Amino acid sequence: MFDNLSDKLQSALQKLKGKGKLTEKDIDLAMKEVKLSLLEADVNYKVVKTFINNVKERSLGAEVMESLTPGQQVVKIVHEELVKIMGQGESKLKINSNDITYYMMSGLQGAGKTTATGKLAYRLKKDGKRPLLVACDIYRPAAIKQLQVVGESVGVPVFEMGDKTNPVTIVKEAMKHAMKHGHDYVIIDTAGRLHIDEELMNELVQIKETVNPDEILLVLDAMTGQDAVKVAETFNQYLDITGVILTKVDGDARGGAALSIRNVVDKPIKFLSVGEKMDQLEVFHPDRMASRILGMGDVLSIIEKAQNAFDEKQAFELQKKLKTQDFNLEDFMVQLQQMKNMGPLDELISAIPGMGDNKKLKGLKVDEKELVYTEAIIQSMTKKERMNPSIINGSRRKRIAAGSGTSVQRVNQLLKQYDEMKKMMKKFSAMGTGKKKGGFPGMGRLGF
Repeated sequence: MFDNLSDKLQSALQKLKGKGKLTEKDIDLAMKEVKLSLLEADVNYKVVKTFINNVKERSLGAEVMESLTPGQQVVKIVHEELVKIMGQGESKLKINSNDITYYMMSGLQGAGKTTATGKLAYRLKKDGKRPLLVACDIYRPAAIKQLQVVGESVGVPVFEMGDKTNPVTIVKEAMKHAMKHGHDYVIIDTAGRLHIDEELMNELVQIKETVNPDEILLVLDAMTGQDAVKVAETFNQYLDITGVILTKVDGDARGGAALSIRNVVDKPIKFLSVGEKMDQLEVFHPDRMASRILGMGDVLSIIEKAQNAFDEKQAFELQKKLKTQDFNLEDFMVQLQQMKNMGPLDELISAIPGMGDNKKLKGLKVDEKELVYTEAIIQSMTKKERMNPSIINGSRRKRIAAGSGTSVQRVNQLLKQYDEMKKMMKKFSAMGTGKKKGGFPGMGRLGF
């Protein structure tokens, strides 16, 4: 998400950075480019107008015009205004500390509501909670079965009464069931339609009045752009939603919905669904997103992903090995697998300060098929070769290629990747110690 917008905004602002003094004309030209970039990204026109006016007004003030680095000051203002339109700070889910917490999921059919419901249940279970999923979509064929499959995949039970019972009755019985079986969270998967209609909205209002949920979360498909904003407006009128989950953000290069919703409906984006796997639901941080859009990186998100993906004991052992230059091919294999758990490599690279605008690195992926080949090649080596790859000469490479069912070219490619990763890991480890200027605190102990 935001790839095109990010490139264009950075290009427009880069022209200001190189100037010692800025004129009103310089700022006007830059803001014209920024405005076009935002509109092309499908950001709501009113939001764009307010944003540009705010940035321009502040940029023509003393803090910029009298600054020694006026271009950087404008970038700072753009960052702050981006954060403002997306919402100040993380918006946490409400919790009922005295009783069962109820979350009601709503949205149109095809937005990814059932999958988002499962992802939310996965997060809660991972945090030690006992969630219950409730199947209230009695209209869409196989909707109940889909929720059961999702529930099974995350180890969370599903309460259902078939497709002949009224959803309000299902909810009432689910509340009794949750109390009886000790569930502390109940997530209600409601019905959707291909379009908004009176019948759907009235049913959702009845469910809301029955449950009085702590959160009413609207699941929106980010790829629908301004249509998503219109849907949010309508659902909010009927239900007074408490927050939004944006899905399919990994497939949307525009990002207009994320930059418009908060301003238009005055409700926060709580999560981004960034892939198909059940652990790919990320908390939405406006400040971090603004930093990534402007190519400033997002170190905090890298650290959080690393903490979740890397085994602490293995990370500690790796740090010791890096210090003693003892990083071998077995360690390399473990690191590749754990980096895969952190998500797409291109996303990680874009989150590293100064790396996001490196076009050579964009589009890099950790291909699961490639990992199979890598594993086969490493397993075809002797213990001595894995521990000391420098001894792998031409004849050994031929033997390893034959043993792994691959080619000498693949073996050469792997050894080259290993050397590159060894250099990168050493660099990150040094940053983690804080000895290098600009290092990332704590990265060393996380296995970087």
